[in-house]
Amino acid sequence: MKMLVNSCLAVWLVLLAAPADPPPHSADTGPSAQEKNKELVLDLGNDVSMKLVLIPAGKFMMGSPDGERDRSPKEGPQRQVTLSKPFYMAVFEVTQEQYQQMAGWNPSKFKGGRNPVELSDWKYVVDFCKRLSDKTGKRVFVPTEAQWEYACRAGSTTRFAFGDNDDELGGYAWYKKNSQSKPHPVGQKKPNAWGLYDMHGNVYEWCADWYAGSYAGAKKVDPTGPA
Repeated sequence: MKMLVNSCLAVWLVLLAAPADPPPHSADTGPSAQEKNKELVLDLGNDVSMKLVLIPAGKFMMGSPDGERDRSPKEGPQRQVTLSKPFYMAVFEVTQEQYQQMAGWNPSKFKGGRNPVELSDWKYVVDFCKRLSDKTGKRVFVPTEAQWEYACRAGSTTRFAFGDNDDELGGYAWYKKNSQSKPHPVGQKKPNAWGLYDMHGNVYEWCADWYAGSYAGAKKVDPTGPA
């Protein structure tokens, strides 16, 4: 699957542990807790907020098939992965105004409140997640590679979340041909099927895993990458 980025600076998406459904013996015969809480909005203060959507648990084929066009050997071997628990994921890449509100400064080169924050140091990521967790009382963390790809695919099995046709890419992503080699404000392109924006293109996004050059021997249930 192709990620397609146009900046060497990094940003990340934020996740939260999802609420559990009520037990089977519950007297509540209405919608489940998950159905009631498909969206979550975090208040960061000063009229700055962060919207998240619930990503369901499920299975998917992680990596790319051997015959896929433009495939890198590092994208395999493809295998079925199970994510056993639902989770919340931010609808947009973390913006500069969100980072500024939590951290008190903005390290980005391409300034703009609605632009994704550009970070090259992992300690800034960890600090942001801690500050946001303390502020909201929620557990905020960085996605594993499996969670990220599962959310990006949104049920698709094609080269891109929207299909295989390169000609449609401009409708979903800022990339080499249309980005002028700079990040753009979040949410200007079409979202994927689960309502997530800029999963293709714009800027690199952090994952929690240490890097591995192959999926050979990797866990198939809730993988977290190398220790």
